[in-house]
Amino acid sequence: MGVSMAKEPEQETAKPDAQPPGEAELILLPIRQAVLFPGIILPLAIGRPASIAGAQEAARSQRMLGVVLQTDPTVEDPAPSQLHRVGTIAQILRYVTSPEGVHHVICRGTRRFRIREFVPGHPFLAARVEEIGTSEVITPEIEARLRLLRERAREAVQLLPNAPGEIQAAIEGIESASGLADFVAGVMDATPEEKQEVLEAIDVKERLDKVLALLARRLEVLRLSKQIGDQTQQSLSSQQREHILREQLRQIQKELGEGDDKTAEIAEVRASIEKAQMSAEAQEQAQKELKRLERMPEAAAEYGMIRSYLDWLIDLPWSVLSPERIDIAEARRILDEDHYGLEKVKRRILEYLAVRKLNPEGKSPILCFVGPPGVGKTSLGQSIARTTGRKFSRLSLGGVHDEAEIRGHRRTYIGALPGNIIQSIRKAGTRNPVLMLDEMDKLGAGFHGDPSSALLEVLDPEQNATFRDNYLAVAFDLSKVLFIGTANFLDNIPGPVRDRMEVIEIPGYVEEEKLEIAKRYLVARQLAATGLKPEQCEIDEAALRFIIRDYTREAGVRNLERQIGAVCRRAAMRIAEGTADTLRIKAKDVTEILGAPRFEHEVAMRVNVPGVATGLAWTPVGGDILFVEATRAPGRGKLILTGQLGEVMKESAQAALSLVKARAVELGIDPHIFEVSDVHIHVPAGAVPKDGPSAGVAMLVALVSLLTGRPARSDTAMTGEISLRGLVLPIGGVKEKVLAALQAGITTVLLPTRNRKDLDDVPERARELVRFVWVERIEEALEAALSESKVAGAEAAPPGESASPSVKRAARSR
Repeated sequence: MGVSMAKEPEQETAKPDAQPPGEAELILLPIRQAVLFPGIILPLAIGRPASIAGAQEAARSQRMLGVVLQTDPTVEDPAPSQLHRVGTIAQILRYVTSPEGVHHVICRGTRRFRIREFVPGHPFLAARVEEIGTSEVITPEIEARLRLLRERAREAVQLLPNAPGEIQAAIEGIESASGLADFVAGVMDATPEEKQEVLEAIDVKERLDKVLALLARRLEVLRLSKQIGDQTQQSLSSQQREHILREQLRQIQKELGEGDDKTAEIAEVRASIEKAQMSAEAQEQAQKELKRLERMPEAAAEYGMIRSYLDWLIDLPWSVLSPERIDIAEARRILDEDHYGLEKVKRRILEYLAVRKLNPEGKSPILCFVGPPGVGKTSLGQSIARTTGRKFSRLSLGGVHDEAEIRGHRRTYIGALPGNIIQSIRKAGTRNPVLMLDEMDKLGAGFHGDPSSALLEVLDPEQNATFRDNYLAVAFDLSKVLFIGTANFLDNIPGPVRDRMEVIEIPGYVEEEKLEIAKRYLVARQLAATGLKPEQCEIDEAALRFIIRDYTREAGVRNLERQIGAVCRRAAMRIAEGTADTLRIKAKDVTEILGAPRFEHEVAMRVNVPGVATGLAWTPVGGDILFVEATRAPGRGKLILTGQLGEVMKESAQAALSLVKARAVELGIDPHIFEVSDVHIHVPAGAVPKDGPSAGVAMLVALVSLLTGRPARSDTAMTGEISLRGLVLPIGGVKEKVLAALQAGITTVLLPTRNRKDLDDVPERARELVRFVWVERIEEALEAALSESKVAGAEAAPPGESASPSVKRAARSR
């Protein structure tokens, strides 16, 4: 119930179906948010041109107005169809125009009317109407409702604070049931739609029931408000008193000109929190911290910490998702445009995109690209982001040894920040970026914790929807992020982390692939970097092959690009000096620019003597060949090992020697040689540490070659672990080792039979250029690796005799 309207209770006296006296039509005044009842005086402010014209005409001609409610208050110029059909005929008591140009009309409602038809041709709304009278018969039902309405109206007035005494007097003075119903509805605090329903209720009993229902709801609100007000007045807590004092202090600061900046800042932060569309948990935490910030003086040390925390919460993309574009044909085109070869990797990426297209709500896999440096792991992640239309963000994990760099620091520490995961999400500006975790195998662990353990939650699709950063202390959804890891090798990645990822191995490139990559990408990129146009400098195919073979020996193309860059820079210098306009770099020009070749095919000259075998090794940057050299000298049967060999490799050498001793007679070797000779095994490149069991076959072949005088084949390399039973056991890194053999000019590779399944990982071009010999026992390996003929002057001694006079002398001296 409200007291916003003046009142003058009057009973309706008009007869039914009567027209307004002396008028064939009625000027209509549409209003937006109020309903005029008969007997109520209502001040109205009018501003629409049609309304002003109608009110002025009615005031000038002393005609009645028809006040009617709009069906839609937002309409500026209502049409006849946008007006209710029942309104109130009003008498203009006063028409006032303020100095500001606002028109005010004070009118009094007299009778209800119903619109019959609208009359066009006026600058204002006009209609022909019929008056609605009230035929009131006091029955017991109406009298009961009248008494109940009077009692509830008295109670409502008593509950109203500062209610004028005239309302109480008016309630007691109205005897008419319809008049009291109209008066209470007119002064009650109800919506315009509810009041319009009362106005349209012609039957007195129905009208009383509607007003009683509205008054009952309003009474309940007034009772609760009074109860809450009494309780608040009685139990004013210290916190509320503090709030009041702070409000007073804020006003004092405002008067002194000290509080404006902070108030504006708090208002800005509050508006930003509302716009951020955080999760319910984050919203609650932000509002809590904002209240603390509001009560805290700006000079407090914690003020800046809370403000930084709120800035992080506001800036995170809680509900921002980049539109995902999935077109398989376009994705295939982009991948082929960005990368040459890598068919297996491209197929897996296209499979992922196809699944995303058919099941957009599915969980994203965690991909991990494993391969040597320079094969395109990072650029593959950028291509995936490009094909899907997502943002790309890269996080390098190399050298990270603190768990807080993944999960963030707690806010109790000075200078605390969220972890790198949350920082990357904020930088990307979206909740579904492609986030590349680079160099995962370079993670470290220290006394600050193990960062790889913190990655377990990040990389688990079942858990990362509620990832909780220590700094934020609220859950953030990472389930929409496409994580892509990269590593050079898997051994240093902990098992639980590796188990959460789908490993995709990226092989090294063969020579033909490197040539195509250089022609398609590297040359153009380096020409652009040096400011040259393609027509100014051309590197022919023979020169590129020369650079690949003799100046680089790698699995990827990173060093190849550096060498091409050096060639382009020399060309740029020549053109800048004016000594040439265009240059065509041929193979003969490469040596002048890059110097003498850095690598040479030395296999043939290194293995044409007994005691030398060519092995294959795996390194973090790809495969490589290694030479196992063996020699003997007079001694007492010792085994000497050099070349920075690890424990496993030393054990392989001891096993090879024991196997040769045990089968000396079968191999045509005098067993007494081992009693009067020391055997020395050396693996060149002594400054490089070496380890692993896969050199066992090469060591065995080197020993047998030394002791039988049969050199190893110059075009053959071998790998495999040996056992004392004479078995050749499987090894790892087949793909890298085969590629290394191919780059070194090897045409035959000995592999353990149980590694035949790994041949699928070897590029097809390499399988075409290399002949594979599968060996299961050492006899097969020796037959394939050693030449049939012995080298002159290196004959092995027959059984029972030493191999040389010096050995005989040593034996005799014993």
